[in-house]
Amino acid sequence: MLAAPAFAPAAGDWIELFDGRTLDGWRASENKGSWTVRDGALAADGAKSHLFYTGPVHGADFRNFELEVEVLTRAACNSGVYFHTRYQEKDFPQKGFEVQINNTASGEGNYRERKKTGSLYGLRNIYKQFLPDDKWFKIQVAVRAKNVRVSLNGMLVVDYMEPTPPVIPDGMERERFLDHGTFALQCHNNGSKAFFRTVRVRPLPDQLPASVLAPTVDDVYREVINIGRHNVPMVDYHVNLKGGLRLEAALEKSRRDGIEYGIVAGDARSMQHQPVFLGMQSRAVSRRTAALFDYILNDSVGWTDERDMDARVAHIVDILDREPMDIWASPTYLPPPLAKDYDTLWTEQRMKKVIDAAARNQVAIEISNRYRIPSAAFIRAAKAAGCKFCFGSNNTGDADLGRCEYGIEMLNACKLDWRDFFVPGAWTVRAAERRG
Repeated sequence: MLAAPAFAPAAGDWIELFDGRTLDGWRASENKGSWTVRDGALAADGAKSHLFYTGPVHGADFRNFELEVEVLTRAACNSGVYFHTRYQEKDFPQKGFEVQINNTASGEGNYRERKKTGSLYGLRNIYKQFLPDDKWFKIQVAVRAKNVRVSLNGMLVVDYMEPTPPVIPDGMERERFLDHGTFALQCHNNGSKAFFRTVRVRPLPDQLPASVLAPTVDDVYREVINIGRHNVPMVDYHVNLKGGLRLEAALEKSRRDGIEYGIVAGDARSMQHQPVFLGMQSRAVSRRTAALFDYILNDSVGWTDERDMDARVAHIVDILDREPMDIWASPTYLPPPLAKDYDTLWTEQRMKKVIDAAARNQVAIEISNRYRIPSAAFIRAAKAAGCKFCFGSNNTGDADLGRCEYGIEMLNACKLDWRDFFVPGAWTVRAAERRG
């Protein structure tokens, strides 16, 4: 039988890859019964299987394109959309990229999946849930030369520029680099129910100029990818829009570095519908107002400048015990007259008092890039006490908005892993709800 000729559409035309009635043009891998058509949608419901596009459009081989997929998930669904892949009879595709679909799936066994819908899995991860289950939403993927952009309902969440040579994270997907190939949809496991109502593509010319400058690849760049691949949430929860730093510039840097931001803002409503976590500096507000934010942060830098170290420790413990707080920022900070004696003043006994207070109040401890605190000794003791950690810049502008360099250093030195890290609402109920 002759193969169907590749369909070459007019420039700018969108082409449907799913006819709304049958699986024509699609080929399921293992557990083929996991895929059916229900009420005009491709239904993923059953054991692990992937549905690959094998139809005539563009010879089922795409290099540059715009793709739009309309998706609905049920509770605890884990799914995905692959591109630049190829048919594989068993297991997860080793070639190409996956755009993650996970609004409320928590993981399996003792593993807790942190990568949420919109993640370019393992390379540019999204840790905040932006979309609900049981409601249709759109994933838009655009590939142009070395650039991949992912949007959710039109909100840009990933803008990834592949370096030359590509940096490939640890894992089985050894062909996770921009090339060419087909598309695939994922049925991850029994219980993960997803529906795909629309799958359409707009092929683009194979030769296109890159729309984003090539990134500088250094050790930090590689660490961000490999640490994120191992499920550690690469989030900077302490980003301030000040010193001339505007939101769009912060978002651009966030996407370029592959580190999601938590913006500490005074007005949550002005930041709604932005691809960031929203943080609130601790202050007296109503529970209703606090509920608009993802977390409450209290910064030690603004606390009293006690010369008596024991009095200062007592003050810290009192605040940890009394005030609603999710993140203790700039922890163990000492003002300049005392900072030079940090290791002497922060004795084991004093560290234990504040660590115990953070642990019993379930307050995450920030690893501060700006002040390079707390010390490794403090972090190891806090880890042993069951505390959680997070990264934070506490920047005064763009110039000192880093890439979590000190956090990465401490993660490696103290052997932290994903189980040691804070994500709002994943460890415990938010402070606004339990202490508001």
